[in-house]
Amino acid sequence: MSTTPEVGQLVVVRKRPFVVTEVIPAAPGFSGQQNQKCNLVKLSSVEDDGLGEELQVFWELEPGTAVFEKSKLPDPVSFDHPKRLEAFLDAVRWGAVSQADDKALQSPFRSGIEIDEYQLDPVVRALSMPRVNLLIADDVGLGKTIEAGLVVQEMILRHRVRSVLIVCPSSLQVQWKEEMRDKFGLEFRIIDSEAISQLRRKRGIHVNPWTHFPRLITSVDFLKRERQLRSFRETLPAGDQPAFPRAYDLMIVDEAHNVAPSGRGKYATDSMRTMAIRSLAPHFEHKLFLSATPHNGYRESFAALLELLDNQRFARAVTPDRAQLEAVMIRRMKSELKLRWDGSRRFAERMVRHLEVTYTAEERHAHLALKRYSELRLKSAISDGQRMAAEFVLKLLKKRLFSSPAAFGITLEKHMETVGANKATYSAIKDIDDYSDDYADDEEYEVVTFEVVSSASQTLSPLEAEEQGLLNQLRDYANKVSRRPDCKAQRLIDWLNATLRTNGSWNEERVIIFTEYRATQKWLFDLLAREGLASEGRLEMIYGGMPNEQRETIKAAFQAHPKEAAVRILLATDAASEGLNLQNHCSRLIHFEIPWNPNRMEQRNGRVDRHGQKANEVSIYHFVGRGFDSVSPSDKVGELEADLEFLMRAALKVETIREDLGKVGPVIASQVEEAMLGRRSRLDTSRAEQEAEPVRQMLKFERKLREQLEKLAAQLHETQHELNLTPEHIENVVRVGLELAEQPALIPFEVEGIWPDPLGVRKSSPAFQLPALYGSWEQCADGLRHPHTDKVRPIVFDPALAHGRDDVVLAHLNHRLVQMCLRLLRAEIWSLGSTTKHLSRVSACVVDDSDLTHPTVIAHGRIVVLGGDNHRLHEEIIISGGALIEGRFTRLNVGETKAAFATATDYPVPPVIETRFQSLWEKNKDSLRSALDARMAERTKNLEKILDELAEKEVNKLKAVMTELQRSIQAELDRKDGVQLILDLGGDEPGKQQRERDLSALRRRLTEIPDEIALESEHIRSRFANPSARLFPVAVTWLIPRRAVLEITGGKL
Repeated sequence: MSTTPEVGQLVVVRKRPFVVTEVIPAAPGFSGQQNQKCNLVKLSSVEDDGLGEELQVFWELEPGTAVFEKSKLPDPVSFDHPKRLEAFLDAVRWGAVSQADDKALQSPFRSGIEIDEYQLDPVVRALSMPRVNLLIADDVGLGKTIEAGLVVQEMILRHRVRSVLIVCPSSLQVQWKEEMRDKFGLEFRIIDSEAISQLRRKRGIHVNPWTHFPRLITSVDFLKRERQLRSFRETLPAGDQPAFPRAYDLMIVDEAHNVAPSGRGKYATDSMRTMAIRSLAPHFEHKLFLSATPHNGYRESFAALLELLDNQRFARAVTPDRAQLEAVMIRRMKSELKLRWDGSRRFAERMVRHLEVTYTAEERHAHLALKRYSELRLKSAISDGQRMAAEFVLKLLKKRLFSSPAAFGITLEKHMETVGANKATYSAIKDIDDYSDDYADDEEYEVVTFEVVSSASQTLSPLEAEEQGLLNQLRDYANKVSRRPDCKAQRLIDWLNATLRTNGSWNEERVIIFTEYRATQKWLFDLLAREGLASEGRLEMIYGGMPNEQRETIKAAFQAHPKEAAVRILLATDAASEGLNLQNHCSRLIHFEIPWNPNRMEQRNGRVDRHGQKANEVSIYHFVGRGFDSVSPSDKVGELEADLEFLMRAALKVETIREDLGKVGPVIASQVEEAMLGRRSRLDTSRAEQEAEPVRQMLKFERKLREQLEKLAAQLHETQHELNLTPEHIENVVRVGLELAEQPALIPFEVEGIWPDPLGVRKSSPAFQLPALYGSWEQCADGLRHPHTDKVRPIVFDPALAHGRDDVVLAHLNHRLVQMCLRLLRAEIWSLGSTTKHLSRVSACVVDDSDLTHPTVIAHGRIVVLGGDNHRLHEEIIISGGALIEGRFTRLNVGETKAAFATATDYPVPPVIETRFQSLWEKNKDSLRSALDARMAERTKNLEKILDELAEKEVNKLKAVMTELQRSIQAELDRKDGVQLILDLGGDEPGKQQRERDLSALRRRLTEIPDEIALESEHIRSRFANPSARLFPVAVTWLIPRRAVLEITGGKL
């Protein structure tokens, strides 16, 4: 036990450093042992990896506490080998990251991936933003997850973020968790029904799952449920307004277009997803939204999405200010990033190809029978409600007929069971309006679809004789053909045998076959199995709703090298496709049916056409009728080949307007539906493309991309040089860390293509097997097992050696092994007694005579600057020293000190020189400490000015942004055509109601802005107020020229 500390003092509790944020005297009558007075002390961690960690202890009862009065320089009782001290200094240097320094980038070195320069743009942009609110709207496959991970990592390092919530589609939760762990060394936990059940079993039924861990992942559809939303709101401040500081740090919304208001009518309306995110987003200090298609063509929907992202810059129903949009939006297309510096392609070239099918008369007849049935049904509709119900059923039947006889047959049966009840249409219309094909679970999607088919079919009039006959024919056709391959399936089988088998033997090619329907997937699996294409694990399926573990096992096999995994064919449904990475060893994708929704088609294509694709060319295949190029659609409207020709034209159009997909895509989808109902013969998107031009211009910003990429690359290399972030230095840290922890050493390991070095340049193995570690160090082996083969992989420290390989693991700065070594080394600063010390933090080395004239002693120190709330604003490593001339200390300036330290070598001094330095220590230590204090004073004086300027800069930015928001809201409310806009909505009642809600929200927001400016400004200033600097001496290094050593030792080294 030590003296009770005061607020702001630094203390050591449980062998870790904290700053005291509050001291609360114990309540009367409460005392500890022997009736001594007890004080409750609230603490906040000042460790580099302890951001936001808080602790409360009864000081007088807590064992092993200590108050730092003034840290001393380490005494030279013993000397560390120079390599040991170098590892220690690297560990301390890499842990000191300043909020005020927006130039140094560390996150790229803390990730297990090779990063392209363009992926640094979001993290660089984030460093200059007081509140990081970014819409990363890069093209499909450019690596938005990587960009988000870099931002998260950098923000955590700079002590600006601790709590993170990732909201994504259900099918991507495991992928996000694994990528954050494997690529960035960050542990996240998934919150779903199973996780909540486990938490309640462990911690009781009243546990709140949203507060049990700082980094969480959940699905947007789980979060929007009333019970989960209510549970989350319990963790928020009372009332609708966020408190300052906000309750949470960072929200990431993946596939963010899913939370924008849906655009079905004339005016986009809020969905349950929109309302869920809107209720939570204001309580997060920072937000990252990720979407390749952020604009769905509805002005109000895009404005609402931007308001969710940053309600201090944007407001719903208000056209975004272009300057404000440019400040938050990052959008690059693959077409802008085609070539690398050496002229090589950065991304594979996408080729759209067709597979011609010669359809039989039987298949054409079935198509014509459905066409005739559709004509009769629509003709018999006696109301708009009946027509709407009929169109829904008929479109679904046609889509499923294009897919497979199996999918068509079960849908037809449901229709025939329920058609003709002539029930009221109100309920069916509501079911159709609410219906969505956006489900994460295929089985759930089928259940809902059949319920709506049943509801719609029951509103229709009884079948006439001709209609009944047509349905009977179609049922007979479906039953018959479902038992064997139809022409399209046979064409697929032929293509698979020709492409994946060479002379009857499997080669290393792979293919993904996408279908919209689970019934088609099952049918195809059975057909391919009967053809011998499923033997030896060659054929696998993934679908929405399958167990996560099974899904991830299949995905890992498909991503593994073909030599390691037998799978060659992957059957996938759309519910399982969004965001999946399947590009490692596959560059071919087949659409078994052409989706009517262009966004869905692009999502499918993005599974292989994405960052990390190794092939030079990606092939996308569609099925078409024989001679489709010569088909004249106007002559054969509604016939099989003409319909397929129309769909193929739509697919080709999607390729040419990918940048405008949000606006033009819905028009294509609408025209496809018209064509499939026999009302259109030609695809015409010219008007939509013209209307999309303003949207394209809104989302496109002039920038000199090549110069920007060069600047980003230079910034990265500068950081690497300044911080000694090389593979050799990281390896040294691990070697020393394991040695200090008394763990076994790394074991050199042979890896084909790496060691022995095929070029004969390296003299020692750069690949290592991790030995059997014990205790808490066992966790260092997490992630080393190959996701498919389960083999334990060796580690490497050089990113170049890990590039393009999955048989080694990159030990980057945030890898658990490296992190544990870094923490052990950095903890030496806080070691209080000889029993806990592993290092003396003093070293001495011999340098070349040409580098140094006099022996020199240098001290490193760590400055920590705490703000008004006792949280870190800044930290850095400083250096100071002096030459020893005639036994006296002569201070060097900063430049001279750095130049002297740069001459340090790995060559330790003889024991006699160590003894000589020890004898000089008492006489010179105060001078060295004074030099270090003087250097701190110089730096803190400058830092105080920088922090003051930073606070005012943030306040001024806030005022400017919110004043502009105030102006734009007022302008929207003053619109003279506002009433006319509502009238133009006509019978779109949901749209009218949404418009009224939006206007009401704008009026309310307008009244909130002045108070919010005042509160936020006060919060910013308080964070930077009264900064106090603390100095912690880190290490002492002695340098001595070779000639001086020889003079003392009589010519011996």
